[in-house]
Amino acid sequence: MTEVVSARLPKEKARLVEEIAKEEKVDKSTILEKAVEHYAREWKLKKALEMYRDGQITLSRAAEIAEISIWEIIDLLAQKKVNLQYSADDLEEDLKALEQK
Repeated sequence: MTEVVSARLPKEKARLVEEIAKEEKVDKSTILEKAVEHYAREWKLKKALEMYRDGQITLSRAAEIAEISIWEIIDLLAQKKVNLQYSADDLEEDLKALEQK
C-alpha cells in the first residue's frame, strides 16, 4: 500500500532528483523512496549505536534495531571505537535470540 506525501525541495535538489531519475530510467517517486530507505537505514544504525554506547540496550537489541547481524554491529562498533559492553546476561539474551531464529 502506498501513500501520497508531498515535500518541498529547493529547485537545485528537485533538479537533481529529476536528473537521477532520468539516468536510472525510473520515476522521481522511486528515487525519493530509495533516498528515504537509505536515510532510514542510516538513522536506525545511528540510533542503535548511540543507545548501545549509552548502555540503554544490549548488543543483540542494537543489531535488531539496525536490522543487521550481531557480527555486523560488532564490526561497526569497532570502527566507531565504541567499547563492547557485554555481560553474562547479554550472552544469555543473545543465545535466546539465536534460538528463536
